[in-house]
Amino acid sequence: MGKTVGNSVCRHRVTRQLRHLVREELHRLPAMADLVVRARPEAAGADIGTLRRDLTRGLDRVLDRP
Repeated sequence: MGKTVGNSVCRHRVTRQLRHLVREELHRLPAMADLVVRARPEAAGADIGTLRRDLTRGLDRVLDRP
């Protein structure tokens, strides 16, 4: 995660939150899937509910593709 997300305290907070949220969604992925989650600068000011919503919507879009 680059410095565009904020200072180190902010980046580590976002990293911890995203790691937690991704763990909750891993069951949706195929067994051999690789997942890369990239935090955008807006993530610095987002609460965990917003991060959860955005992650879920992103996975919905990716997994619903034929």
